Amino acid sequence: MTTVYLVRHTDHDWVGRGLAGRMPVPLNDAGLAQAEALGRWFAHRRVDGVWASPLPRTRQTAAPIARAHGLEVRDSDALLEVDFGAWEGKDFAGLEHDPAWRRWNGARGRARAPGGETIAEVQARMVGLINALCDDDSEGHHVLVGHGDPIRAALAYYLGVPIDLFLRIEVFPGSVSVLAIDGWTARVLRVNAGIDDGSLAAAP
Repeated sequence: MTTVYLVRHTDHDWVGRGLAGRMPVPLNDAGLAQAEALGRWFAHRRVDGVWASPLPRTRQTAAPIARAHGLEVRDSDALLEVDFGAWEGKDFAGLEHDPAWRRWNGARGRARAPGGETIAEVQARMVGLINALCDDDSEGHHVLVGHGDPIRAALAYYLGVPIDLFLRIEVFPGSVSVLAIDGWTARVLRVNAGIDDGSLAAAP
């Protein structure tokens, strides 16, 4: 059985404000402290590999986890944030009156970010990476540090949730979701467990 931890990067100054997208946004001070807390939590668990989106905020989140196990953080483009195209770097307040933004949030299964990706494409790359890890290391424990919507897309796949409804799955900054995958089926063991709310302490 392969165990996969899906970790969303911790706090940065764009969280709740707008679409940082693939901009090289670093963690803020709170995010750096949260990342260190994640490193301490993972220090008590088996970890065979740590993978991250190649953006600063995900690599900074992954670094304490990898350090706790003497591992290097390995980059994977499959974990990148959604390509938001023309929306990247825009505040949510400025997008509210854009009809394309409303379509995007109401029908993610059909909509495409202008000049960017669909959530189906994001889901395919996330699940493809997870499948490859399972094929390469059927008994491994791997930490994948990525972004909110890609993690939601992966969880939606394993939970059987349609993409149009995937926003019902909450994925907070610094949260950990856990998958267990074997030759029979995939099980979702935990969704959105967090350091701050105490729920992570009970995670497997």
